[in-house]
Amino acid sequence: MADLGFDGKVAIITGAGGGLGRSHALDLARRGALVVVNDLGGAVDGTGSGTTAAQAVVDEIKAAGGEAVANYDSVATPEGGRAIVQAALDTFGRVDIIVNNAGILRDASFKNMEPDKVEAVLDVHLKGAFFVTQPAWEHMRGQSYGRIISTASAAGLFGNFGQANYGAAKMGLVGLTRVLAVEGAKYNIKANAIAPVARTRMTEDLLGPMADKLQPELVTPLVTFLAHEDCPVTGEIYSVAGGRVARVFLGVTPGFTDPDLTAEKVRDNFDKIRDESDYEVPANLTEELMMAMKFLG
Repeated sequence: MADLGFDGKVAIITGAGGGLGRSHALDLARRGALVVVNDLGGAVDGTGSGTTAAQAVVDEIKAAGGEAVANYDSVATPEGGRAIVQAALDTFGRVDIIVNNAGILRDASFKNMEPDKVEAVLDVHLKGAFFVTQPAWEHMRGQSYGRIISTASAAGLFGNFGQANYGAAKMGLVGLTRVLAVEGAKYNIKANAIAPVARTRMTEDLLGPMADKLQPELVTPLVTFLAHEDCPVTGEIYSVAGGRVARVFLGVTPGFTDPDLTAEKVRDNFDKIRDESDYEVPANLTEELMMAMKFLG
Protein backbone atom coordinates (compact mmCIF):
# COMPACT_ATOMS: atom_id res chain seq x y z
CA MET A 1 0.00 0.00 0.00
CA ALA A 2 1.07 3.60 -0.58
CA ASP A 3 2.82 5.62 2.11
CA LEU A 4 0.70 8.05 4.10
CA GLY A 5 1.17 11.50 2.59
CA PHE A 6 0.11 14.96 3.76
CA ASP A 7 0.74 17.13 0.71
CA GLY A 8 -0.97 20.50 1.16
CA LYS A 9 -2.22 19.73 4.67
CA VAL A 10 -1.36 22.27 7.39
CA ALA A 11 -0.49 21.00 10.85
CA ILE A 12 -0.14 22.92 14.10
CA ILE A 13 1.95 21.10 16.69
CA THR A 14 2.24 22.67 20.12
CA GLY A 15 5.24 22.09 22.31
CA ALA A 16 7.15 21.03 19.21
CA GLY A 17 10.56 22.40 20.15
CA GLY A 18 11.74 19.05 21.46
CA GLY A 19 10.75 15.55 22.48
CA LEU A 20 7.47 14.20 21.16
CA GLY A 21 6.40 17.40 19.42
CA ARG A 22 9.66 17.69 17.52
CA SER A 23 9.37 14.08 16.38
CA HIS A 24 5.78 14.60 15.21
CA ALA A 25 6.71 17.79 13.35
CA LEU A 26 9.64 16.19 11.54
CA ASP A 27 7.62 13.19 10.40
CA LEU A 28 4.60 15.15 9.19
CA ALA A 29 6.85 17.61 7.35
CA ARG A 30 8.78 14.74 5.77
CA ARG A 31 5.47 13.44 4.47
CA GLY A 32 4.54 16.77 2.89
CA ALA A 33 2.66 18.63 5.62
CA LEU A 34 3.18 22.36 6.13
CA VAL A 35 3.95 22.70 9.82
CA VAL A 36 3.55 25.38 12.46
CA VAL A 37 6.16 24.52 15.09
CA ASN A 38 4.87 26.09 18.28
CA ASP A 39 6.99 26.23 21.42
CA LEU A 40 7.13 28.81 24.17
CA GLY A 41 10.72 27.81 24.81
CA GLY A 42 10.34 27.63 28.58
CA ALA A 43 11.58 25.24 31.24
CA VAL A 44 9.90 21.94 32.13
CA ASP A 45 7.89 23.71 34.84
CA GLY A 46 6.63 26.29 32.35
CA THR A 47 8.76 29.20 33.50
CA GLY A 48 10.75 31.30 31.06
CA SER A 49 10.58 31.53 27.29
CA GLY A 50 12.79 31.57 24.24
CA THR A 51 12.87 31.18 20.48
CA THR A 52 15.74 28.75 20.06
CA ALA A 53 13.89 25.43 20.38
CA ALA A 54 11.10 26.07 17.86
CA GLN A 55 13.42 27.69 15.35
CA ALA A 56 15.84 24.79 15.53
CA VAL A 57 13.09 22.37 14.55
CA VAL A 58 12.01 24.65 11.70
CA ASP A 59 15.61 24.73 10.50
CA GLU A 60 15.72 20.91 10.57
CA ILE A 61 12.54 20.69 8.55
CA LYS A 62 13.72 23.18 5.97
CA ALA A 63 17.13 21.53 5.70
CA ALA A 64 15.33 18.30 4.82
CA GLY A 65 13.32 20.07 2.11
CA GLY A 66 10.12 20.65 4.06
CA GLU A 67 8.13 23.77 4.90
CA ALA A 68 7.56 25.10 8.40
CA VAL A 69 7.22 28.25 10.44
CA ALA A 70 8.08 28.84 14.08
CA ASN A 71 5.65 30.26 16.61
CA TYR A 72 6.47 31.22 20.19
CA ASP A 73 3.06 32.05 21.68
CA SER A 74 1.80 30.43 24.86
CA VAL A 75 -1.08 27.98 24.57
CA ALA A 76 -2.18 28.95 28.08
CA THR A 77 -4.19 32.04 27.09
CA PRO A 78 -7.01 32.61 24.59
CA GLU A 79 -4.88 35.27 22.91
CA GLY A 80 -1.97 32.87 22.55
CA GLY A 81 -4.19 30.16 21.09
CA ARG A 82 -5.64 32.54 18.53
CA ALA A 83 -2.17 33.77 17.58
CA ILE A 84 -0.96 30.21 16.99
CA VAL A 85 -3.85 29.45 14.65
CA GLN A 86 -3.45 32.82 12.95
CA ALA A 87 0.19 31.97 12.24
CA ALA A 88 -1.01 28.93 10.28
CA LEU A 89 -3.60 30.96 8.39
CA ASP A 90 -1.22 33.83 7.62
CA THR A 91 1.58 31.54 6.45
CA PHE A 92 -0.22 28.65 4.80
CA GLY A 93 -3.85 29.79 4.38
CA ARG A 94 -5.59 26.97 6.26
CA VAL A 95 -5.38 24.56 9.17
CA ASP A 96 -6.12 20.84 8.91
CA ILE A 97 -4.38 19.16 11.83
CA ILE A 98 -3.84 20.10 15.45
CA VAL A 99 -1.61 18.10 17.76
CA ASN A 100 -2.13 19.32 21.31
CA ASN A 101 1.22 18.31 22.74
CA ALA A 102 2.43 21.24 24.86
CA GLY A 103 2.88 20.39 28.51
CA ILE A 104 4.63 21.20 31.76
CA LEU A 105 5.22 19.40 35.06
CA ARG A 106 4.74 20.71 38.57
CA ASP A 107 4.56 17.50 40.57
CA ALA A 108 3.81 17.27 44.28
CA SER A 109 1.92 14.93 46.57
CA PHE A 110 -1.73 15.87 46.90
CA LYS A 111 -1.32 17.25 50.43
CA ASN A 112 1.43 19.55 49.14
CA MET A 113 -0.27 20.57 45.90
CA GLU A 114 -0.33 24.36 46.00
CA PRO A 115 -2.87 26.29 43.88
CA ASP A 116 -0.16 27.66 41.57
CA LYS A 117 0.84 24.11 40.64
CA VAL A 118 -2.77 23.23 39.83
CA GLU A 119 -3.53 26.36 37.84
CA ALA A 120 -0.35 26.32 35.77
CA VAL A 121 -0.71 22.68 34.72
CA LEU A 122 -4.42 23.00 33.90
CA ASP A 123 -3.69 26.19 31.94
CA VAL A 124 -1.13 24.54 29.67
CA HIS A 125 -2.48 21.01 29.21
CA LEU A 126 -6.24 21.36 29.33
CA LYS A 127 -7.03 25.02 28.69
CA GLY A 128 -4.20 25.10 26.16
CA ALA A 129 -5.97 22.46 24.08
CA PHE A 130 -9.19 24.50 24.29
CA PHE A 131 -7.47 27.76 23.38
CA VAL A 132 -5.67 26.35 20.32
CA THR A 133 -8.40 24.05 19.04
CA GLN A 134 -11.34 26.44 19.33
CA PRO A 135 -10.10 29.16 16.93
CA ALA A 136 -9.29 26.43 14.40
CA TRP A 137 -12.67 24.77 14.81
CA GLU A 138 -14.66 27.11 12.57
CA HIS A 139 -12.08 26.80 9.79
CA MET A 140 -12.25 23.01 10.04
CA ARG A 141 -16.05 23.08 10.00
CA GLY A 142 -16.03 25.38 6.98
CA GLN A 143 -13.76 23.09 4.99
CA SER A 144 -15.47 19.90 6.28
CA TYR A 145 -12.16 18.48 7.40
CA GLY A 146 -10.03 18.32 10.49
CA ARG A 147 -7.89 16.01 12.56
CA ILE A 148 -7.23 16.70 16.24
CA ILE A 149 -4.88 14.63 18.40
CA SER A 150 -4.56 15.47 22.08
CA THR A 151 -1.87 14.11 24.36
CA ALA A 152 -3.39 12.52 27.43
CA SER A 153 -1.49 10.31 29.88
CA ALA A 154 -1.69 7.11 31.89
CA ALA A 155 -1.37 9.40 34.92
CA GLY A 156 -4.90 10.58 34.18
CA LEU A 157 -6.32 7.32 32.88
CA PHE A 158 -4.92 5.12 35.64
CA GLY A 159 -3.39 7.41 38.27
CA ASN A 160 0.14 8.17 39.41
CA PHE A 161 1.51 9.37 42.73
CA GLY A 162 2.36 13.06 42.92
CA GLN A 163 0.47 14.05 39.78
CA ALA A 164 -3.04 15.03 40.86
CA ASN A 165 -2.82 18.24 38.81
CA TYR A 166 -1.31 16.55 35.77
CA GLY A 167 -3.63 13.53 35.94
CA ALA A 168 -6.73 15.72 36.24
CA ALA A 169 -5.64 17.82 33.25
CA LYS A 170 -4.86 14.76 31.15
CA MET A 171 -8.17 13.05 31.91
CA GLY A 172 -9.85 16.34 31.10
CA LEU A 173 -8.34 16.05 27.63
CA VAL A 174 -10.07 12.70 27.23
CA GLY A 175 -13.41 14.34 27.99
CA LEU A 176 -12.66 17.14 25.55
CA THR A 177 -11.70 14.62 22.88
CA ARG A 178 -14.95 12.71 23.30
CA VAL A 179 -17.04 15.87 22.94
CA LEU A 180 -15.08 17.08 19.90
CA ALA A 181 -15.63 13.70 18.29
CA VAL A 182 -19.40 14.02 18.76
CA GLU A 183 -19.63 17.66 17.62
CA GLY A 184 -17.22 17.22 14.73
CA ALA A 185 -18.70 14.05 13.25
CA LYS A 186 -20.89 15.68 10.61
CA TYR A 187 -18.02 17.94 9.52
CA ASN A 188 -15.48 15.16 8.96
CA ILE A 189 -13.51 16.39 11.98
CA LYS A 190 -12.02 13.49 13.90
CA ALA A 191 -10.57 13.85 17.38
CA ASN A 192 -8.57 11.19 19.21
CA ALA A 193 -6.27 11.06 22.21
CA ILE A 194 -2.99 9.31 22.91
CA ALA A 195 -1.45 8.29 26.21
CA PRO A 196 2.26 8.06 25.38
CA VAL A 197 5.32 7.06 27.34
CA ALA A 198 8.56 8.36 25.86
CA ARG A 199 11.94 9.64 26.87
CA THR A 200 11.77 13.43 26.84
CA ARG A 201 13.19 16.15 29.04
CA MET A 202 9.99 15.85 31.13
CA THR A 203 10.44 12.13 31.77
CA GLU A 204 14.12 11.27 31.37
CA ASP A 205 14.70 11.30 35.15
CA LEU A 206 11.67 9.08 35.80
CA LEU A 207 12.08 6.20 33.36
CA GLY A 208 15.35 4.70 34.58
CA PRO A 209 16.88 1.87 32.53
CA MET A 210 13.79 1.63 30.27
CA ALA A 211 14.40 5.09 28.83
CA ASP A 212 16.50 3.89 25.90
CA LYS A 213 13.59 1.74 24.66
CA LEU A 214 11.11 4.60 24.85
CA GLN A 215 12.16 7.00 22.13
CA PRO A 216 9.72 9.71 20.96
CA GLU A 217 10.09 8.42 17.40
CA LEU A 218 8.20 5.28 18.46
CA VAL A 219 5.16 7.34 19.45
CA THR A 220 5.01 9.45 16.29
CA PRO A 221 3.75 6.73 13.90
CA LEU A 222 0.47 6.57 15.82
CA VAL A 223 0.11 10.36 15.74
CA THR A 224 0.85 10.40 12.02
CA PHE A 225 -1.83 7.81 11.32
CA LEU A 226 -4.44 9.53 13.50
CA ALA A 227 -3.64 12.83 11.74
CA HIS A 228 -4.15 11.35 8.27
CA GLU A 229 -7.29 11.64 6.16
CA ASP A 230 -7.54 7.82 6.17
CA CYS A 231 -7.93 7.65 9.96
CA PRO A 232 -11.12 5.58 10.47
CA VAL A 233 -11.83 6.37 14.14
CA THR A 234 -12.85 9.28 16.32
CA GLY A 235 -13.24 9.77 20.07
CA GLU A 236 -10.80 6.98 20.89
CA ILE A 237 -7.79 6.70 23.20
CA TYR A 238 -4.57 4.85 22.47
CA SER A 239 -1.70 3.84 24.72
CA VAL A 240 1.65 4.00 22.92
CA ALA A 241 5.18 3.30 24.12
CA GLY A 242 8.32 1.69 22.72
CA GLY A 243 6.65 0.54 19.52
CA ARG A 244 3.55 -0.93 21.21
CA VAL A 245 0.14 0.56 20.42
CA ALA A 246 -3.01 -0.49 22.29
CA ARG A 247 -6.52 0.85 22.60
CA VAL A 248 -7.74 2.13 25.96
CA PHE A 249 -11.50 2.38 26.36
CA LEU A 250 -14.25 3.19 28.84
CA GLY A 251 -16.62 0.26 29.29
CA VAL A 252 -19.91 -0.08 31.13
CA THR A 253 -20.96 -3.28 32.89
CA PRO A 254 -24.55 -4.61 32.73
CA GLY A 255 -24.72 -3.78 36.41
CA PHE A 256 -27.67 -4.37 38.72
CA THR A 257 -31.13 -2.83 38.29
CA ASP A 258 -33.89 -2.43 40.87
CA PRO A 259 -36.55 0.33 40.68
CA ASP A 260 -36.67 0.22 44.47
CA LEU A 261 -32.92 0.59 44.91
CA THR A 262 -31.58 1.02 48.43
CA ALA A 263 -28.09 1.32 49.85
CA GLU A 264 -28.46 -2.18 51.23
CA LYS A 265 -29.30 -3.57 47.80
CA VAL A 266 -26.22 -1.84 46.39
CA ARG A 267 -24.15 -3.51 49.13
CA ASP A 268 -25.68 -6.92 48.52
CA ASN A 269 -25.23 -6.76 44.75
CA PHE A 270 -21.92 -4.93 44.56
CA ASP A 271 -20.08 -7.85 42.99
CA LYS A 272 -22.67 -7.94 40.22
CA ILE A 273 -22.39 -4.19 39.72
CA ARG A 274 -18.63 -4.56 39.33
CA ASP A 275 -18.70 -7.70 37.16
CA GLU A 276 -16.76 -6.85 33.99
CA SER A 277 -18.14 -9.65 31.82
CA ASP A 278 -20.46 -8.59 28.99
CA TYR A 279 -19.43 -4.95 29.21
CA GLU A 280 -20.26 -2.51 26.42
CA VAL A 281 -18.28 0.44 25.07
CA PRO A 282 -20.58 3.41 24.38
CA ALA A 283 -19.38 5.96 21.86
CA ASN A 284 -21.16 8.87 23.50
CA LEU A 285 -23.58 9.91 26.26
CA THR A 286 -26.64 8.96 24.20
CA GLU A 287 -25.42 5.41 23.69
CA GLU A 288 -24.68 5.06 27.40
CA LEU A 289 -28.15 6.34 28.26
CA MET A 290 -29.73 3.91 25.80
CA MET A 291 -27.82 1.09 27.50
CA ALA A 292 -29.25 2.14 30.84
CA MET A 293 -32.77 2.39 29.41
CA LYS A 294 -32.62 -1.26 28.30
CA PHE A 295 -32.53 -2.27 31.94
CA LEU A 296 -35.08 0.29 33.08
CA GLY A 297 -37.76 -1.00 30.71
